[in-house]
Amino acid sequence: MEIKKRSLWGILLIAMMFVLAACGGGGSESTSGGSDNADKESEKSGDGGLKDTYTVASDTSFVPFEFKEDGEYVGFDIDLINAIADEVGFEVKLETTNFDGIIPGLQTGSFDIAIAGITITDERKKTVDFSDPYYDAGLRIGVAVDNKDINGIEDLKEKTVATRLGSTSADYIKKNIEGAKASQFEQLDQAYLAVENGSADAILYDSPNVAYYIRTKGEDSLKMVGDLYQAEQYGIAFAKGQDELVSKVNEALASLKESGKYDEIYEKWFGEKPE
Repeated sequence: MEIKKRSLWGILLIAMMFVLAACGGGGSESTSGGSDNADKESEKSGDGGLKDTYTVASDTSFVPFEFKEDGEYVGFDIDLINAIADEVGFEVKLETTNFDGIIPGLQTGSFDIAIAGITITDERKKTVDFSDPYYDAGLRIGVAVDNKDINGIEDLKEKTVATRLGSTSADYIKKNIEGAKASQFEQLDQAYLAVENGSADAILYDSPNVAYYIRTKGEDSLKMVGDLYQAEQYGIAFAKGQDELVSKVNEALASLKESGKYDEIYEKWFGEKPE
């Protein structure tokens, strides 16, 4: 009888060990699952809650800031955002679109960041956030080389002035040049072509782009006239609610300027160091 009792206790003890082992296995599986989730979360977020990859919107043709060459997008903005990404520690997923689609894309969440020679304005600040300024610009006038009638902004009254769709220069034409018609184009090449073929009297657009186009493509057909109008500053734009990312990008931008890397990129695309 005593032997039977001991056997029974032995069976019960073995059964309890199996139960405990099963419970321990369940706990271990849960921990492993939590680790997997943490790994997935790590893929989404870098240090400090930043993501490992950000979708960066840029324009399709804004030389020398961003444009396509030999099948690749290149330019000052492209080099700058890649240098900033290296400093902060994230990968860039580049998406290109027409300029007028960039801010709406940030608002809808299609893009996280945008760099495309975007002028910082109070109106735009209502819908997107900006980095510290990274480029000082303004507006310049381009006309046909044989045009002797347009020598400054005052001569654009009642004229057809080509520019880019959704740009600050389009607003400037409407608000500041009496009777002028802003002929807006999605692609900048079309705006310059309009002046070259006579369907527009002049182009008014960002100074570095006007200068670069005339120097590289329109040397025999266009010239710049007048002064630099409406001083502007470009900033990197962000979808709202990314304060930590904006802060990190500003820190990276300051670091690149301090190290001389910014000057190196600037000189590569503009032929001189910034003043």
